[in-house]
Amino acid sequence: MQVEGPKEMTGGNDMIIMEFTLLGLFHHPELQPLLFLAFLTIYILILMGNALVILATVSDPVLRTPMYFFLQNLAFLEICYTSVTIPKMLANLLLEKKTISFSGCATQMYFFLFFGTTVCYLLAVISYDRFVAICNPLHYPVLMCRRLCLLLVSGCWVTGMSVSLGQTALIYSVPFCGSNIINHFFCNVLLLVKLLCPDSRVNEVAKVLMNVLVIIIPFALIVASYICIVTAILRIPSLDGKQKAIHTCFSHLVSVSLFYGSAIFRYLRLNSGYTSGMDKLLSLLYTVAPALLNPVIYSLRNQQVKAALRKNGGLTQSFSKHVNVFSCEPLGITCPSLLLVMLV
Repeated sequence: MQVEGPKEMTGGNDMIIMEFTLLGLFHHPELQPLLFLAFLTIYILILMGNALVILATVSDPVLRTPMYFFLQNLAFLEICYTSVTIPKMLANLLLEKKTISFSGCATQMYFFLFFGTTVCYLLAVISYDRFVAICNPLHYPVLMCRRLCLLLVSGCWVTGMSVSLGQTALIYSVPFCGSNIINHFFCNVLLLVKLLCPDSRVNEVAKVLMNVLVIIIPFALIVASYICIVTAILRIPSLDGKQKAIHTCFSHLVSVSLFYGSAIFRYLRLNSGYTSGMDKLLSLLYTVAPALLNPVIYSLRNQQVKAALRKNGGLTQSFSKHVNVFSCEPLGITCPSLLLVMLV
């Protein structure tokens, strides 16, 4: 039986939720130590893998190209994106009281939407970069100039910030009432909407904005880019040329499939036929799997990235010398509180 957290009485019989209870991934206490070790290992691998990608692309002049500039931002976003949910999940695996404060839940939801939306639009930008590289290879250095790259990446960050701010403000403009139990391992947007006091207009608007702004628009941009890319590849006369063009897009296609495959099923699914366990699994897949596998997808298949890491005198030395994964210093951005803010 689940015990609900503290609530505060208002003037009438309504109750205002002061904190939420996160049920986590599984309801088996005996598995929690094992899950803690497993997810702690995964989290460390995510931090190290993406930090090494940042190191390689920042430290080697050969890799100072638009594609690797976008890859730097993607690796940094993956670190931040997973840091929004995994530390709190790890803490709850060790604690008997698995709660998160009202303000902590709002903060977690905001940053989860912020970084997640930015990742979606950055993947769309990378698809445009691949489109230019394949369809206009001779004009690529001119078209993808540094100024345009900065504008595109800035646009992704601003869009992510705006969408998450609007979505969070919309949801938290309506009071929560009734149950304060969230059957998930983080403050999931769609589950929070169900806890709002009856207001069908806000509920439906929040769902539509989530689907359209975060999933449909960036995914449509990616599909449009790849339609043009496939058309261009089919026009290449030689088989070797076609293989090189496909190789250019392969890593990005795998990354997009990992992220959008589970996310689309999660957010655009029908209400029937899915259990809460399936929802948690899909959320875990699009939250953890891309961040864990992207460094492998983009780096281990890339001779330039591996050469850049070797050039720095070994992985461990390079990691400790150039990268502080908790401050994200290679990008000139400090985020020391990001790993702790979700423990509120």
